[in-house]
Amino acid sequence: MIRLRLSSTQKLTNNLFRARATYASTIALCFSLAACEAREPEPFFAKEKPAPVERVAPTPAPAPAAQPTPPPAAPTPPPMLRDPNTPDPLAGKFDLKAATAGLPGAGKKLTAAIETGMGTITCKLFGDKTPNTVANFVGLARGLRPFWDPKQSAWVKRPLFDGTSFHRTIADFMIQGGDHMGDGTGQVGYTINDELVGLKHDRAGLLCMANRGANTNGGQFFITDAAAPHLTEMGTYTIFGDCTPTDLVHKIATSSGGMERPGAPVPIKKVTITR
Repeated sequence: MIRLRLSSTQKLTNNLFRARATYASTIALCFSLAACEAREPEPFFAKEKPAPVERVAPTPAPAPAAQPTPPPAAPTPPPMLRDPNTPDPLAGKFDLKAATAGLPGAGKKLTAAIETGMGTITCKLFGDKTPNTVANFVGLARGLRPFWDPKQSAWVKRPLFDGTSFHRTIADFMIQGGDHMGDGTGQVGYTINDELVGLKHDRAGLLCMANRGANTNGGQFFITDAAAPHLTEMGTYTIFGDCTPTDLVHKIATSSGGMERPGAPVPIKKVTITR
């Protein structure tokens, strides 16, 4: 193989050429780098750090609503004592003198004016025939005879009949009142005996005592709306007065539309005793 040898001059020339080429490449590389540095950076290469994201602590779930505290139970009233737990303060002793104490006038004949929601019934009392029954009725009407009040569980003195009603009405028979309980069960805590003196239930307008049998009279009374001979035969219902007008008695007896215990009974506003 023939190899050509270069002269010293050619070698120098070649070295200079290589040096210039290397220099030119270096200069070109620098310009290229400068151009790259001058370009606008891409958004995701931004030099500015993004604002830190504020981390909000998770809000805890709301606690379940507290159940409202129930109101305290209303105090339970003591049980109603229908029967007295103490004896009758008067031990059953009450007469016409006590019943009429302080009553104006000097006559012996007594009258009861029963003011109702439909008018006034006037009753002449048989104080000469049935003195104990009349004394009891007058004393209760005037608030002088103590009676047992189950609602207060005590013996009280007040006009018994005022503000009550004719709680039981039967046309062509009678109208019944005098119950301070309002349901037909009201008693007075004591009883008085019958006074059967030969009077008969032979017409309307007779004022009589209601009871549960012989000698069990208390505060309830009735007025006949017609003759009731079977009551005379039973021999337990004291007649102690005669009342007018009987038309008003009949009007009250028929006011309930056939109901024995009316839903809206005729009120007894007040009972006034006069001589």
